Amino acid sequence: MAHLNLWSLTQPVGIIRILAAILTCICFSLVATVGYSSSPYWAWCMFTWVFCFFFTLLILILEFTTVSAKLPFAWDDSTAAFAILASLMCLATSIIYPTFFTCNTCHREIGASVISWLCFGVYAGEVALTRLRPSGQNSGFLSTLPGIMKILETFLACLIFMSLERQQYVGSPGLQWCVAVYSLCFIFCIIIILLTIGQLTSIPFSFDKLVIVYNILAAVMYSTAMVIWPLYSFSNNKRPNNCGHLCPWDKLVMVTFMTIFNFIVYTLDSVYSIHLVFETLASQIQ
Repeated sequence: MAHLNLWSLTQPVGIIRILAAILTCICFSLVATVGYSSSPYWAWCMFTWVFCFFFTLLILILEFTTVSAKLPFAWDDSTAAFAILASLMCLATSIIYPTFFTCNTCHREIGASVISWLCFGVYAGEVALTRLRPSGQNSGFLSTLPGIMKILETFLACLIFMSLERQQYVGSPGLQWCVAVYSLCFIFCIIIILLTIGQLTSIPFSFDKLVIVYNILAAVMYSTAMVIWPLYSFSNNKRPNNCGHLCPWDKLVMVTFMTIFNFIVYTLDSVYSIHLVFETLASQIQ
C-alpha cells in the first residue's frame, strides 16, 4: 500500500521542486493577466511555464504518496531528465519572452521575465543536486551524456517548430524536405527516449547499434537541411526595412541557427556513440 512520505518534501530536492512549482505558477499567472497573444513565441512561453508547473507538481505528489516507487520505469532517471529539459525550456523562455513582449512600462511582463530566470536557476539547481546526490550518479540512460544529447536534440527541434510558418515552406520542395527532416528526426528521437524510459529496449537486435545508425542518418539529414534551408530561404529575400519584433524574416534566421546547432549535437552524439561501442568491444577483446 502507498503511504505518505513527508521526507520527499523536506529534503533539498523536494524544497527546490516546491519552489519551482510556485515560481512557474506565478509566471504563467502574471502573463495570463496581461492577455492572450497569437504569437507562437507567446504560446511557447506559456506552454513552458504550465508544462513545468504541472509535471513538477505531479512529481511532488507521486513522491509524497510513494506511488513513484511502483511505476514501471526508471523514476530517478525520468525526474533527472525532466529537470534538464525544464532548465533548458526555462532558459529559452527567459530569453524569448523579455525580447519580444516587454517594454519600459510593462511591469507584469518584466516581473514574469525576472521570475522566469529564477525558474531556470531553480531547475538548474535541481539538476546539480540530482547528479551529485550522495547515493552516486544516476545510472539511467537519460542522465548520461548520450541521453542528455537526446533531450537537447528534441528541445532544439521544438524551437525550430515554434519558428516555422506554413507559408514559408509551402510550394518549395527544398524547404518541405527540411521540415520533413525536422519532423522525422524529432519523432524518432522521442521514440528512443520513450523506449529507454519504459525499459523496452529488449529487441531481437542491438538497440545501441540501432541508435547509432539513427544518429548518423539524422546527422546526414540535418547536414542537408543546414545547407538547403538558408539557400532557399534567403535567396533574393533580404530583411525588410519595416521588420520589427516577431518578423517572419527573423524566424527564418532562428530556424537556420537551430538547424546548425542540432546538426552539431547529432554529430557529437554519433561520434560519442561510436566511441562507446568501440570502447566496449575493446574491453571485451581484452
